Amino acid sequence: MTEPRKVKPPVPQKPSPKTVAVRPIPTDYQTDPADPFPLIAPAPAPAPRARATRAAKSEDAIGSAPKAAVVPKVAPTLQSTASPAQSTASPAQSTAPAPPVPPAAALHSPRSSHSRDHEPLRIAHLYPSLLNVAGDGGNLIAIQRRAQWRGIPVEVVAIEKAETPDFRKFDIVLFHGGQDVEMAVAAEDFALKAPSLRAAVADGVVVFAVCAGLQLLGHRYISNAGEEMLGAGILDLETRGGPQRFMQHAACEVTIDGATETIVGFENHSGLTQLGPGCETFGRVIAGAGNNGRDGLEGARFRNVFATYLHGPCLPKNPWLTDQLIRIAVGRAEGVLPGKVALAPLNDELEARAHEVALAKAMANRGKRTALEPARLVRGQQKG
Repeated sequence: MTEPRKVKPPVPQKPSPKTVAVRPIPTDYQTDPADPFPLIAPAPAPAPRARATRAAKSEDAIGSAPKAAVVPKVAPTLQSTASPAQSTASPAQSTAPAPPVPPAAALHSPRSSHSRDHEPLRIAHLYPSLLNVAGDGGNLIAIQRRAQWRGIPVEVVAIEKAETPDFRKFDIVLFHGGQDVEMAVAAEDFALKAPSLRAAVADGVVVFAVCAGLQLLGHRYISNAGEEMLGAGILDLETRGGPQRFMQHAACEVTIDGATETIVGFENHSGLTQLGPGCETFGRVIAGAGNNGRDGLEGARFRNVFATYLHGPCLPKNPWLTDQLIRIAVGRAEGVLPGKVALAPLNDELEARAHEVALAKAMANRGKRTALEPARLVRGQQKG
């Protein structure tokens, strides 16, 4: 006699992007019928008409009840339909109260127990129309979604040429990659923004930079054609154009606040970066070329600046890294140590699968460097 096959319970999914639109933060923190993350419960059968008035009165009576905590893990759809058995149930059965659902805290800090109590995360996206190769714009989407899934509002401001904001008013700054032509245009304008960004870094603002962003945060970048582009000098590093272009899946080990994880992505650059003593490495190479193909270092880090050569985009396939950036940014915004901030867990099944596929590709190519020789680049050296 065979044992009955166990049915695996369905895995709750994150809400669709349509349910995470930014809404004004309530001031009274009472039950919000427009909460984008409501508790999911089976829809009750229609109640008798005579009970409608009493139901309305009871709804008014709960106005002073404390707001329920956000539940980050919800079903794929926010609308549930009663089963045939429920629709044919007697009135006594249909009005039975549903079992209570234990609330789950979305975000904790010493000064707040509810994610909706926090001010919106303000993100500055540098040169979005100029620097956005290899899907780097997906990094912004990853931060937005993972914050909003937890009920944390997000505000995004695009910072283009000839705009010099006070970067200290932001919580996260994104600085992505581009080719040499676009990078030269950005470098000329970035000289005006650099003083404000240096002040923001000193103030603890989180900066996530990729490729060209990494290079322009350094002292200078010298292309293969001999063109010199001066950087902000925030990162103690210098980059020179190399004899070949590194193009391959890559992986590195990254340590943040004592926790170490594997980060995956796709590198596409010809620059050779050398770190100085004033900054540390972002990660240690597991597979790929890293900063220069020689020293086993990947990217750079200084205070809350995290710079890497990994495209892909990087953050969607590395939810741990995305959450670290959010956690540090929330800690600064709240005026508490990042270690005192804990984000509620999310169902990262899809992200984990994408991470595993990217890591497998990187490890399969480990030790087999993929690069384009200079002779194959017809019109000057391009970089990621």
